[in-house]
Amino acid sequence: MSEPTIIIDDTTLRDGEQTAGVVFSRRDKIAIARMLDSIGVQELECGIPAMGKDEQSDVRALVDLGLNARLITWNRATVPDIQASIDSGVTAVDISLSVSDIMIRNKIRKTREWVKEQLKVALGFAKGKGLYVSVGGEDASRADLPFLIELMQITWAMGGDRFRFCDTLGILDPFGTFDMVRALRTAVPELPLEVHTHNDLGMATANAIAGIRAGAMFVNTTVNGLGERAGNAALEEVIMGLKHASGIDTGIDTHRFRELSLFVAKASNRPLPAWKAVVGERVFAHESGLHADGVIKDPRNYEGFDPAEVGLVRQIVVGKHSGTSGLIERYKDMGIAISRSEAMHLMDKVRKIAQQTRRPLNNNQLIKLYGLKKAA
Repeated sequence: MSEPTIIIDDTTLRDGEQTAGVVFSRRDKIAIARMLDSIGVQELECGIPAMGKDEQSDVRALVDLGLNARLITWNRATVPDIQASIDSGVTAVDISLSVSDIMIRNKIRKTREWVKEQLKVALGFAKGKGLYVSVGGEDASRADLPFLIELMQITWAMGGDRFRFCDTLGILDPFGTFDMVRALRTAVPELPLEVHTHNDLGMATANAIAGIRAGAMFVNTTVNGLGERAGNAALEEVIMGLKHASGIDTGIDTHRFRELSLFVAKASNRPLPAWKAVVGERVFAHESGLHADGVIKDPRNYEGFDPAEVGLVRQIVVGKHSGTSGLIERYKDMGIAISRSEAMHLMDKVRKIAQQTRRPLNNNQLIKLYGLKKAA
């Protein structure tokens, strides 16, 4: 594993809360911030102070926790927004400006020259106040590459600390993400890059990792992939993907991922699917006879990493597709030893029950089957 060089900027408390219908209480925000901080997440995007006094008070409460993680707020690239963040007690801001021609023309109804001037005014004010500044390029994935490079050059010349490349609509694939990020990294190598990806096409995690592989140092995530529309790159997926697919260890303690995911799922009223990658309850559930037999012999046969690494446990499920090895193992877990021939005798009954109920068998059903076998 390489030394940690990637900074996780988790935006569960900002973009995650922008999921339609999601509202975190202050108690929720404090708990989530503390959990993320405790596992080693280096930066938390924690709110939008320009929303008003309540949001500013929430951000101030997070600042007062004295976390190790840097707290950064999201702002439009305007002086009043940045001042609201300063009043909330943070020393780091993301200032966002629309950078694609379609948004410049149809959303803000301005020109590229106006956007450059907006950047200079906002960045100049923020740096004049001694803030750490990430310049966020909204809709950067649809922007003209030379224009992005020009904005990055202005950012670097004026003392900006990094540039956020946003795939705001989630329209890129990993190859396009890699190419664009690599081009920007090559053009302005002095300025660190951040990638912010959305999941509209189901590629947020892949795109986030592609951006890192292309040279980005910072990556945005949210717990469980919360976020606008289809969501953002999921914290747990990005971290584990980097570690096990890319050989990049971020230094994040992953053992509390399941606990963290369940808490955020409850706080957001967005239940965690059993099949959710990395942290779903059934990610390490094995039913098919071939797979169960292989896992029992050596978990590495069918598990890419130890379930304990993310706070989960392995499950041997007994159902229609089970084999004798899985059945023997399941009974063993209940303290009952059965032979291979006994398992073969029970399999027909197991499959019949599973077919009728369209569900795997629970412990009570298995105990009842075992009792019937003994009585026979």
